[in-house]
Amino acid sequence: MALTREQAWELLNEYNKGEFHLKHGQIVGDVMRWYANELGYGDEADFWETVGLLHDLDFEMYPDEHCIKSQEIMREKGLDERLIRATASHGYGLPEPQHEMEKVLFATDELTGLIGAVALMRPSKSVEDLEVKSVKKKYKDKKFAAGCSREVIERGAEMLGWDLDTLIERTILAMRASEHVD
Repeated sequence: MALTREQAWELLNEYNKGEFHLKHGQIVGDVMRWYANELGYGDEADFWETVGLLHDLDFEMYPDEHCIKSQEIMREKGLDERLIRATASHGYGLPEPQHEMEKVLFATDELTGLIGAVALMRPSKSVEDLEVKSVKKKYKDKKFAAGCSREVIERGAEMLGWDLDTLIERTILAMRASEHVD
């Protein structure tokens, strides 16, 4: 079964109550939609957005079973196996990302958090005037946004065949296009 954006949002809210997780899902959904259009998958933009929206479906309630419990939940609800696989693929090898969409999710999930944290440190508190060099400066400081795995971000860029600057630049542009980024 395919989901509309509204149905995906309702499902996310069923398993997530915290503002942080809900907003993160919306931002990653928007970023995934942007990438779908940017990379020539515009006809699948709704699906890419749904994958981004639901990628952390189980994280708030089942952090120790992340990307495992979500598969159970989605199967119980009769959701499309393609959606189940895609959302689970960012779970660090559960399963390994194969499709370009899965690689984008893997690469941008952690990066959106890092970029958001950098933006909050700026006087404007916005991604609108954020530059790659500002992100790179904070990226090098392992104590800054320590929960955002640099290793995962770098591995994601490598999977896509992009250098880190390209991934950061594109993700900043994607976040600028998001209506959910402050």
